This record gives sequence, C-alpha cells and structure tokens, in this order.
Amino acid sequence: MEQKFFDIHPKLEELAAQVEKECAGVFARTDEIGEYNSQKVLAAFIQNGVSESHFAGSTGYGYDDRGREVLESVMAQITGSEDALMRHNFVSGTHTLTTALFGVLRPGDVMLSITGMPYDTIQPVIGITGENCGSLKEFGVEYRQVDLLDDGTPDFDAIAQAVRDKRVKMAYVQRSRGYSLRPSINMDVMKRLIDTVKQNNPQAIFMVDNCYGIFTEKLEPTQLGADLMAGSLIKNAGGGIARTGGYIAGRRDLVEQCAYRLTTPGQGKEVGCTLNELPRMFQGLFLAPNVVCCAVRTAIFAAALFERLGYRVNPSFTDRRTDIIQSIELGSEKGMVAFCKGVQRGAPVDSFVVPEPADMPGYESKVVMAAGAFHLGASIELSADGPIRPPYAVWMQGGLTYFTGKTGMLLAAQTMLEDGVLSLPN
Repeated sequence: MEQKFFDIHPKLEELAAQVEKECAGVFARTDEIGEYNSQKVLAAFIQNGVSESHFAGSTGYGYDDRGREVLESVMAQITGSEDALMRHNFVSGTHTLTTALFGVLRPGDVMLSITGMPYDTIQPVIGITGENCGSLKEFGVEYRQVDLLDDGTPDFDAIAQAVRDKRVKMAYVQRSRGYSLRPSINMDVMKRLIDTVKQNNPQAIFMVDNCYGIFTEKLEPTQLGADLMAGSLIKNAGGGIARTGGYIAGRRDLVEQCAYRLTTPGQGKEVGCTLNELPRMFQGLFLAPNVVCCAVRTAIFAAALFERLGYRVNPSFTDRRTDIIQSIELGSEKGMVAFCKGVQRGAPVDSFVVPEPADMPGYESKVVMAAGAFHLGASIELSADGPIRPPYAVWMQGGLTYFTGKTGMLLAAQTMLEDGVLSLPN
C-alpha cells in the first residue's frame, strides 16, 4: 500500500487531478519551450568547448581565469549577445541592475522607465525613495517614466513622444510584473517596445530588467535588439544550483562599462576571482531551462487550482507566460499569511518556520514571505511573498521540481482551509 505523506483534504486532491487534466495542453507548450532552451544551452556548452579544467577557480585578482571567460562566452551565446558579465560577486538581482545602471549612465543623462514605476527595491537606487544613499539622482541622473495604460499595457504613443528627447540616454523596461498586477512583458510586446524606442531615438540604450524572465520563452530581449539586460543567478539563470551571483549581457561596450563599475575602471572583466563557484555556476546554467520549465508548470498549476477555488489570479493558467511569477489575490492579510504558512510547510528547508508579516529593507509595507530554500532568498526555489496592502495578493514563484511545487500549492490551500479562510466547492 502506498504511503500518504501529507494530510491533504480528499476534495483538494480530487480538484488537483481535474486541474492537471485541464492544464495538459498548456504544459505541453511549456515543455516545448523547455526542450528548445535546453538544446540552446547544450549547444552553447559544446561550441564553447566547456571542459572540466574550466571548473578550477582562481583566487586573488583572478587574472587569466579561463573558466570565468568561457562561462561568460557561453552566456553571451545563449542570450544572443556580444558579451556577458556573469559573476558570483553580484549579491542580488537589484545589485546587478544597479551595477548596470551606474555603469552606463552619467551626470546629466535621463533614465526613462517605459513600463511605469519599477518595483520597490530599485526605487532607492534611482532616487525615487530614500535619501543620502548614493542614488542615481544624487549623482545627477534624471529619472522620468511613462505610465502604463489603464489595462497595464505599455503606452506606445507616449513612449514614442517621451523618448524623442535626445537627453534620454536609457529606455528601461521591467519585464516581470514585480508587486503589481499588470501583465508581464512578453517577447512580442518587447520587440514592439524596442522598435518604438529605436525608431524615435536610435542612440538610446534599451535596457531590460530580465529577472524572473530568462528561459521562459524561446527568445531573450537581447536577441530582439535590446542593448543590455540583467538578472540574478538565484532566480532563473542559476538553476537552483548557483549559490549567489548575477549576469549582465548585451553590447560589448556596455558590458565593459558595467564591468568597470563592478570591479575598477581600466580593469573591468580582466579581474575578479571565482574561488570555488564555477562548477555550480556552470551546472546551474546547464540545468536552468529544465528548472525554469518546472517553475512555470508550478505557476500554471497554481493559477488553475486557485482560480477553481474562487480567487482572482494573474496570469490565468491558459495565458502565455514570460516569467515565473504567479499572483493570487487572497482578499485579506489572514489569507496571505495562511497561504505563505502552507508554502513554508512544503519547503525542503525550514518547513517548521511560521511566516509572519515583518518590515523588510527596500519595502514600504510589511511583507509576509515563505522561503524554505537551499539558498537564502532564491526565488527559483518555491517561494511566496507579498506586501500587506490591498489587494492582499501573494506573488508565488519557483519550484525546482514540478511535483514538489504542486505539493507546495496543495499545502497552501490546505493551510488556508485549516485556518478558516478557504471554503471548498461542492
């Protein structure tokens, strides 16, 4: 007799089985993208001659680190870029983005966000919030933005008008939704944004915050003409193996400027020891398309399950995906906390921890977070979080395997049931 490992209500299990059948066609499309990107990565490894000798790390200055150079060549090929900077020295996605922004912007330049207000943690970097923290604003970089339309999509006419100002040095796009309910920017919309900017200001740098997005579609922004993009290795690109780090990819001259910011002017990419991180970074990148596929599958299942349970979800399970994030509007603080408690219960690490809302650096509202991960804060691993404010939504993401991600979502629903904030359909 098979052992039952988790006490999940039979009606929830029955509903899960129905949901999986409904998702079969969507899963098939996701698997096709996962296979394509896996082949893309494998080809890049083979064509760049990745060898065991490239896993040996360097110390000190890191001069002539062949493994580091090959890793960055692999990443450049995968993303269709002239060059890439892929280092464990980046402490977060926000740090990676900050390095890129400070790397290419100069006093008097204008940074134009064309997808509305960026998410909370990048706002102090720009100078929208925070004081005396060394923001772009304090260094003389002007910030402007083009708000999204009422339906959450880009305002192309306003973008075309705004970018014509020749002081606009950078058009900035946040691909994922962040803590908002607007649609994420898929690659069809991304191509139209790139074309709009380039037609109206050919000199403007088109930069993409690619956190949560890489490997969710067959093409990346740099393959469509974006000049620069950046992301985190404890999100999609690290495959759950990389312990820290980030990547910047794009035009060679811009990547070099970013490298000068990360290390020092005049040395840039030539320095930066890799210690013992190269094997994990190579292997994580290799596994990333498959892990991202599992994370997207988990998000699709979550959308279908909670939509059937009566909650508003964004995107719907049938919608096209361009990131790993799934938002679920739970209607109350109690619902958010119960959901996160359930996700934490299904974590392989720290499952005994009970999430509670708390203040977090970079966020204006208290945040509740479930994150029982092998690597602290790794959102390619199943996690859920959200600021305690209307519409009381959680944003869940990740799932190293689909099967454990599915279990985590069922435990989230089960905990909500136990805490009296969920009623099962008849």
